[in-house]
Amino acid sequence: MRASLLFLLLSSLLILPPQPAHSWKKDEFRNCNQTPFCKRARARKPGTCSLIATDVSISDGNLVAKLIDKNPQDLANDQENSSDPVKPLILTLSAYQDGILRVKIDEDQTPSPPKKRFEVPDVILPEFDAKKLWLQRLSKEKIGGDPELSSIVYLSDGYEAVLRHDPFEVYVREKSRGDKVLSMNSHGLFDFEQLRVKKEGEDWEERFRGHTDTRPYGPQSISFDVSFYGADFVYGIPEHATSLALKPTRGPGIEHSEPYRLFNLDVFEYIHDSPFGIYGSIPFMLSHGKSRGTSGFFWLNAAEMQIDVLGEGWDADSGISLPSSGNRIDTFWMSEAGIVDTFFFMGSGPKDVVRQYTSVTGTPAMPQLFATAYHQCRWNYRDEEDVENVDSKFDEHDIPYDVLWLDIEHTDGKRYFTWDRVLFPSPEEMQGKLAAKGRHMVTIVDPHIKRDDSYFLHKEATKLGYYVKDATGKDYDGWCWPGSSSYPDMLNPEIRSWWSEKFSYENYVGSTPSLYIWNDMNEPSVFNGPE
Repeated sequence: MRASLLFLLLSSLLILPPQPAHSWKKDEFRNCNQTPFCKRARARKPGTCSLIATDVSISDGNLVAKLIDKNPQDLANDQENSSDPVKPLILTLSAYQDGILRVKIDEDQTPSPPKKRFEVPDVILPEFDAKKLWLQRLSKEKIGGDPELSSIVYLSDGYEAVLRHDPFEVYVREKSRGDKVLSMNSHGLFDFEQLRVKKEGEDWEERFRGHTDTRPYGPQSISFDVSFYGADFVYGIPEHATSLALKPTRGPGIEHSEPYRLFNLDVFEYIHDSPFGIYGSIPFMLSHGKSRGTSGFFWLNAAEMQIDVLGEGWDADSGISLPSSGNRIDTFWMSEAGIVDTFFFMGSGPKDVVRQYTSVTGTPAMPQLFATAYHQCRWNYRDEEDVENVDSKFDEHDIPYDVLWLDIEHTDGKRYFTWDRVLFPSPEEMQGKLAAKGRHMVTIVDPHIKRDDSYFLHKEATKLGYYVKDATGKDYDGWCWPGSSSYPDMLNPEIRSWWSEKFSYENYVGSTPSLYIWNDMNEPSVFNGPE
């Protein structure tokens, strides 16, 4: 009897479905509905953009135009019934060698906006500007039943760029057949929330888990659709734990799906097969298809983004007619802030698109040969004796390795660029023993600084005013591995130069030529932030 009961119990356990591990802290991270700019953008319907291009001309080798609304009162109502005057947007279209189109859209600066919108510095290679093609003229063409003529400019021997005036649309087409390759605003989803001055009684604050964003200049999000023609799949926009070919996030049969999120988060318990954003954010997407090959799109913007890959039939009720020949993948790009600064890459092969993209942003540095070998790393080696023991065991067991890493506990109280002089009293000698065997050491240096008045680095950064500030103008105080921490403002080239000097042998006491750096927590990570 006991044997029978035991058999039944074991059988029931075997047929029960596996229970998932509940390590994913879903409530600690915002979804689209909890992110106001994403929720607003996703609620927009195709064809709601009523912008038209006017005053189109060639200036300084670019095509320039003003984007104005056909119905300015409707636009004011869209911006939460604001009484602020609706200003035109300024579009600049530039052509570059190798078939690269750049499209920038920003607020008109002549009426002196409340502040300048953020543009990402230091990303585009200085030599890229030298590859600009100075446009000399534009031609006009009637497209379909448009009420206005469109403007066409040269892009390369095989392609030309088109600015449709009414309705507003930008696209690249093949010269020979006129087929579209890449387009923006073909579905009329473009929206650009302009900066405003807060008036009495207006509440722009956004809240999440006890944290408040005051939004002193109001909502300033941007969204638009991008279509890839002749495409079977789209790839890119890292970093997400999902399939290489990006799955649709909206459309018939796709319920309760989130957009692909681009927001740098230090998430060590993430779920697989998810559009949730993790460590890195690169708003660069490639498409590929048998009929046309490869094309690419890059939005130079550092703000949080959400990107939908739209499934077939998502726009069935829109009434918008687009070319049906060949496959097409539509995407919807949403950003919390910034400007439109986008690049269209014509390919037509994958290597061509990557070459075009890296001509804008640069290529990664090739790693040194030893860096491609085996690295031994853990949290944490206790002291120099522990390091020597681990190193000798690799020799004893004939296991090749080239690099040994030290985590944060090697420092003096989690103060970077220091050593615990009790546990690691002779760092140069320790590194020398590894170097004698052709091996290297790596130490961790995080770009946040312990707030400790006795710490030389904190005193220097505070005195020089090098920390990121909070909304009140004070040094931002966040929580990370050392506890209370502040963060050098790495967008400032002067501060970057100051930071780089800390790695010299003179300043990093105890370092030697065989010591290398683990640039950790560079998201940057704040443990007591809203997410």
